[in-house]
Amino acid sequence: MKLILFFLLLISTLYANEEKQKITLGMGPYLQTQPYKGVDDILLPSPFIYYNSDIFYIKWTRFGVYFYGSKSDDISWGFSFTAQPRVYGYKASDSSFLAGMQERKTSVEAGLAFTLQKEKTFLDISLLTDILHKNNAWIAQTELGYELNIGKLQIYPSLLLTYQSTAFTDYYYGVRAEEATSLRNQYSASAGVQIGLQTYIQYPLTKKLSTLVNLHAEKLSSQARQSPLVEENTIYSGLVSLIYTFEY
Repeated sequence: MKLILFFLLLISTLYANEEKQKITLGMGPYLQTQPYKGVDDILLPSPFIYYNSDIFYIKWTRFGVYFYGSKSDDISWGFSFTAQPRVYGYKASDSSFLAGMQERKTSVEAGLAFTLQKEKTFLDISLLTDILHKNNAWIAQTELGYELNIGKLQIYPSLLLTYQSTAFTDYYYGVRAEEATSLRNQYSASAGVQIGLQTYIQYPLTKKLSTLVNLHAEKLSSQARQSPLVEENTIYSGLVSLIYTFEY
């Protein structure tokens, strides 16, 4: 995290203007359920970084660099090059049901994104592809959300629609001919749409210190749900973090 923060501060200094910049740093446990039969949930510590300038941004697990856009008091928008990790996959050793399956690996996606914010409404559209050549797939994602203020609470609910290409769905949910057994039929999955809901909830403890909760649920596409590997139709994830925000 120290290296990321140093890089962030260095780049920002080179493009500094009179307006102060805000940085939010935090750390907390992250939990993600697994849809596969017999596979344990993922639980790990997760750093949290939020920074958004005219040049680039870091939004938790996502990084981007703006190359075109506009910012004003009423509306701001921008096109960016962006990248994010893809925390999907399994090993054959993760459960007895997956014995004989080849590993499906996590990866990193990168591509183009468009963001728009008008008053309290925000829109994010991204087109991403696997740059580590683990699944050789692409996805298109749209997120539409709104900022709510209830007392001291800041709540950011949003709706997500994710189109997953055939290569993506078949890689993570398909069963190849050599992997099929009497209990696990061969299965080829096609492209599909995954629907999700998420929200960030922030509550201030002091002027700079806050608690942050992220809740996220995504229902698998119909193609993924039909896979013989799948036990749960919805992936749930969440983060609880203590965050510190400061200006420089």
